[in-house]
Amino acid sequence: MSTPDRSIDPRLLASAQAEFMKQGFLKAELKTICDNADITTGAVYKRYKGKEDLFGAVVDDIAGELIAFVEKRSAMDFSALSDEEIYNSWIMTYESMMPMFGMIYEERDKFTLLIDKAAGTRYENFSHEFVTKMSYAYEKFYEEARKRGLAEAEVTREEFHVLISSFWTCICEPIVHDMPWEQIEEHCRIVCRFFNWKDVIMLKNR
Repeated sequence: MSTPDRSIDPRLLASAQAEFMKQGFLKAELKTICDNADITTGAVYKRYKGKEDLFGAVVDDIAGELIAFVEKRSAMDFSALSDEEIYNSWIMTYESMMPMFGMIYEERDKFTLLIDKAAGTRYENFSHEFVTKMSYAYEKFYEEARKRGLAEAEVTREEFHVLISSFWTCICEPIVHDMPWEQIEEHCRIVCRFFNWKDVIMLKNR
């Protein structure tokens, strides 16, 4: 049995990423991707089921990293956290936020595809689904804070979803609009000041 030639994979994915970035998934042409990668459409179909499968190959990794990030927070044993850890979890800082911005910025083109150019693919509702997962994680922290008498405000699931949607937009927009890293660093500081979660849930002072 002959070994498949994988040497064309990097240039195929690079060509696909460039075409999807330029046209979005719906308007991107498989023929253009192949021509720019100097390969045949037959070579693509030996590797992928079609254009959507190829799009997935470009963005699967960044989508998986983001989902893993939020699911790790949701899966925590909240009852094992100290009151101080619960309290500190509601304080957003530059130091705590920059790793996410850094991860996204490092893969900014793929992230932009995932967030802004995925209409017509299985990822077209990624932001909504991600916000739902993130809201769930915040609710778990909130429920634990309420149980311990640390949070005084009553915040509904619907309200958390609205707030987290706004928060996620503040993370996405600078990347989608190609803000340079220096501006993103300052943007992170502004976001940390703007989203005062302590006041949202009326967290009692320690």
